[in-house]
Amino acid sequence: MSVEFDFDGEVALVTGVGGALGSAVANAFLEAGATVCGADVVEPDSEDFLLSEPGRIEFHQGDFTDEDDVAAVVERVVDDHGRLDYLLNVAGTWRGGDPLHETDADTFDFLFGVNLKTMFLASKHAIPHLQETEGAIVSVSARSSLEGGSGDGLYRATKAGVRLLTESIAEENLGTVRANSVMPSVIDTPMNREMMPDADFEEWVDPEQIGAVMLFLCSDAASVTSGAAVPVYGEA
Repeated sequence: MSVEFDFDGEVALVTGVGGALGSAVANAFLEAGATVCGADVVEPDSEDFLLSEPGRIEFHQGDFTDEDDVAAVVERVVDDHGRLDYLLNVAGTWRGGDPLHETDADTFDFLFGVNLKTMFLASKHAIPHLQETEGAIVSVSARSSLEGGSGDGLYRATKAGVRLLTESIAEENLGTVRANSVMPSVIDTPMNREMMPDADFEEWVDPEQIGAVMLFLCSDAASVTSGAAVPVYGEA
């Protein structure tokens, strides 16, 4: 069954737009007719920027762990387009491999900054504008945030924080801004294939499939859904 959404005239801001998942989310909203503004610390001319046609989005470079950068990007988006309808908090990364007692404090600061602080700051500055449009936020948590584990406890903690902040945003904005999170497991990205070359890639979820779920969660079809943590891990 084919499903189509019409987001014509609406504005979406995607953080981490240069990554594999951010690119897929941007493309999903573009195909639905939205104006897509993308933010990333990585510039479009970098080999690490994976969006195939960056010219189709309005790109804003910014470090979303820096509140001044976040405030400036959000204000530019609203100034340029007069509105903000959707915030997609995709910026994030993974680090792991060592037990907690062998993990540097710098790794703690890095992971909580990239995975949780970016989501907090983007949401903080977007919410007043989303209240005006009765918009939506979708953030990326992780399946592993549901329990502790060996070697990547800090990553799991940051993604649990994303899930809990999402629930709080939903509660604080009942009737105005919907907030949900998605929980991937292993996403089929070039980096994950490089890190796990012997894995069965067929079990992994394509970024485009997750982008489609995030699009749905912003649509009127999900108008009664807020505060949810939605599994998007397929068979992974």
